[in-house]
Amino acid sequence: MKRAILGSFANLTMPDLNVMNDEGLSAARLRIELLSGLTVALALIPEAVAFAFVAGVHPLVGLYAAFLVGLITAVIGGRPGMISGATGALAVVMVALVAQHGVEYLFATVVLMGILQIFAGVMQWGKFIRLVPHPVMLGFVNGLAIVIFLAQLTQFKVPGTMEIGGHGAVGGEWLSGTPLITMLGLVALTMGIIYIMPRVTKIIPAPLAGIGIVAAVVIGFGLDVPRVGDMASIKGGLPSFHFPRVELSWETLQIILPYSIILAAIGLIESLLTLNLVGEMTNKRGGASQECVAQGVANTVTGFFGGMGGCAMIGQSMINVRSGGRTRIAGIAAALFLLLFILVGSSIIEMIPLAALVGVMFMVVIGTFAWNSLTILRRVPLTDAFVTVLVTIVTVLSDLAVAVVVGVIVSALAYAWNNARRIHAHEEINQDGSKSYRIQGPLFFGSSDGFVELFTPDEDPDTVVVDFADSRVVDQSALQAIEAVAAKYEGAGKRIQLRHLSRDCHRLLSKAGHLMVDSEDDPDYALAVNYSVRTGILESGH
Repeated sequence: MKRAILGSFANLTMPDLNVMNDEGLSAARLRIELLSGLTVALALIPEAVAFAFVAGVHPLVGLYAAFLVGLITAVIGGRPGMISGATGALAVVMVALVAQHGVEYLFATVVLMGILQIFAGVMQWGKFIRLVPHPVMLGFVNGLAIVIFLAQLTQFKVPGTMEIGGHGAVGGEWLSGTPLITMLGLVALTMGIIYIMPRVTKIIPAPLAGIGIVAAVVIGFGLDVPRVGDMASIKGGLPSFHFPRVELSWETLQIILPYSIILAAIGLIESLLTLNLVGEMTNKRGGASQECVAQGVANTVTGFFGGMGGCAMIGQSMINVRSGGRTRIAGIAAALFLLLFILVGSSIIEMIPLAALVGVMFMVVIGTFAWNSLTILRRVPLTDAFVTVLVTIVTVLSDLAVAVVVGVIVSALAYAWNNARRIHAHEEINQDGSKSYRIQGPLFFGSSDGFVELFTPDEDPDTVVVDFADSRVVDQSALQAIEAVAAKYEGAGKRIQLRHLSRDCHRLLSKAGHLMVDSEDDPDYALAVNYSVRTGILESGH
């Protein structure tokens, strides 16, 4: 599965790996990091503006979020190389809040969202991302690639009709005729430059070269094609600090808390999955809890500075990694370049054709989609293939967080079902006339009924031994199943022994009050336990 996720990147050209793995601050390393940051900053602009319109807020609200969230997470985040900013996954949740209560409630929600994320990081809940199975991760990658692709299609509409709160509808009528052919030609030219450029020179990142060359062609020949400025003006000042202008009351908390919880969960899930993906590409591990805290601090600060909040962006993170960004410098540079564009460079940036940025994102789609998964699906277990396809579909049709949760639940249920079918016993008659049941497989809620059905109290001898050397008692359902079996033998006037309980099973029985034994007893799992007909409880014995 890991190879499937990474295999799609194998055919894409990248800067020299020896240079990229050099974490030192040499002149070559600094140049790569700064140029990578510039490339990411250019790609961030149309995304931030579009997502601001989706959320129903001014474009600068999205740009400020991209700057602040990107800067703070670059400085203190859990994984150098990741890029964060305003995202569509959060914007589609925000639009209802903004429409009903206004943008100030959004700022208050973002502040509370950040606080919740900080709490999750302090509690080290980020480690639970390891519970996401590889089929879910594969579906997440493929689904997100499709989502990025579909988002770029809106750039093929006539500019100038974009409406705030339009749920991502950039423009009105689709381009046709010569404008469409010109747009497609420029997109193809950008993609071709990105593919060929590394074979010619590695002085500058290929995506940046593609944007620069195509922009020069459009400006030089005066081509009439959609440009960044057609979406909205990005000119503005420094973000200013202010407390969200909302009433501090229980009613306000009731409004913003549900949105804050949903946004915090979506933001952390997308960020941690992106962290894992970037980690696979850069051979880095850990940092989940630190990333939670960084996302929380970034969103808390952003809410006080008039930003819409954000999380990790897989598309821009892939651009950064493929452009050679490996340290925190690239992320910091991207945020600072973005702020520079807002303050003094808006007139230049607004001249960049959208086709160049679409071409860059199309190459991101090609690099993100795990193409090897199309062949692997025929070789993996049917359940894993189903989960991969399911997560991909739900990611496209619904929401990333929902898709991941659904995938994890389905995978967990499939795992529980498979383990439930594993419970069985090897039966043997001992020399003393007793009968032994050697239990195989875990004993938990899914297998408890099957466990009970293994025994035949009416046919068994007076003494029965249940050996758990190859099994584990997992939960309360397992305890109830053991009690049910013991009760049946008690009713038949027969004696039952439990042997080779592991230490965790031993502790579980003791905690439930069913086992009376010294906690330091039986360090080598040689414990024998009797069910007492007199007391009706499990007592220790050797």
